Amino acid sequence: MSSTTNEKGLKTRDERFAEGRGMRTVVPRESHAQFTVDTNRDPLPLLTAGDVHRVPSLVPERYKRMGVNPFAFYRGAAAVMAHDLLPMPRIGLPVQVCGDCHLMNFGVFASPEGAVLFDINDFDETHPGVDFIVDLKRLVASVAVAAAAAGLPEKRAQALAQATSKAYRDFMLDLAGKSPLEVWETRMDLEDQLHDLDDTLKTSLLEKLLKAEKKGKDSDEAPDIAEHGLAFEDEPGKVFHVLPDGTKVKTVLKPDSRRIYEATLLPECAMLLRNYALVDVAFKVVGVGSVGTYCAVGLWATADKEQMILQVKQADVSAVAAFAPGALKASHQGKRVVDGQRAMQAAADPFLGWTQDETGRQFYVRHLKNRRLAAIGGIMETKALPAYATLCGRTLARAHARTGDPAMIAGYVGASDALDDALAQFAMAYARQTVADHAKLVASNLMPKE
Repeated sequence: MSSTTNEKGLKTRDERFAEGRGMRTVVPRESHAQFTVDTNRDPLPLLTAGDVHRVPSLVPERYKRMGVNPFAFYRGAAAVMAHDLLPMPRIGLPVQVCGDCHLMNFGVFASPEGAVLFDINDFDETHPGVDFIVDLKRLVASVAVAAAAAGLPEKRAQALAQATSKAYRDFMLDLAGKSPLEVWETRMDLEDQLHDLDDTLKTSLLEKLLKAEKKGKDSDEAPDIAEHGLAFEDEPGKVFHVLPDGTKVKTVLKPDSRRIYEATLLPECAMLLRNYALVDVAFKVVGVGSVGTYCAVGLWATADKEQMILQVKQADVSAVAAFAPGALKASHQGKRVVDGQRAMQAAADPFLGWTQDETGRQFYVRHLKNRRLAAIGGIMETKALPAYATLCGRTLARAHARTGDPAMIAGYVGASDALDDALAQFAMAYARQTVADHAKLVASNLMPKE
């Protein structure tokens, strides 16, 4: 076939598909089944290495949450898995990766137009220029770990991991036939995605969505606000104005930091923000892996006490930064998170921005309202794991297709189940390793005394 590459270096979809297919000879799809670790590997130093950037008094809470079960450990061990994946086969098909792509890092959002969308909801570890297989391996392994935690037999867990890979592969093949603009505009409308669910569960999910819309609270993650409307209410272990060690929470939303943040917004969003004044700031403990990182919530209000909540979260070097070319290393970690979220999400938060404090510590900022329905994902994960896992697979494919070359990826993954079988084997091996790593944490002195 003669090349139709034009003077700008663009290649046809068929040519790119063929290039991706050709990569199988260099990195066979079957090679992704491999998982071996050094016998001297110890996950604990890999975990504690990140504690230097955390609030010391909150570090024990991180390990307490990770110790609950192997899936909780997995959620908090992105750095451990990144270490394990680094020597493994990669194809050379870069995308913007989530970097910590597990089942609980997806959620449900209300778009600015009012549509209810399913999408990735955590971008702390996102990074450009990383092979798509890194995200896909973390996702399928999380399915195997979650299935085991739910008491499913190994055969069933492996089948679910395989189905997740197949969902990714099938949707990538579909997206490869679309124009770049069509891919960019593809969204995962939740109501359209519920067709695989049991009717009873579908009804209960839609009822919960309706209740969430009517509650009026900005987010399922948002702190409670005092009756006078100008301060957060403290909630032991979750939201507080004074750290456990007695230190008052220092705000990164001082005037200089706010000016930096406003400069990163679109002009119309910065203009809107000037109608609000910052009236309170509190510390918020979030997630599992993020526990101990500096995360604050700022309460903004108008003169009429109309409220808006912004979250300010510490951004450190991504766990998968070592997978990317040196030229793509981020100069500002908050900007890295914002750029990644804007690229991967179908309807990104318009209040996304970044800033830093006087010590040089870097942060990203977001509007909590955009996550007000995210708890729906947790319900689906526990009650409808097969449908939920495959939905996550399709959603990841959509995000990768926006930021990579879907035709080349589709050419590599192909129409057969070769990659699915390999990744399912990998997922089960990594799930067993996670059980062992979790047991090692529980037996260590990192676990807080009761």
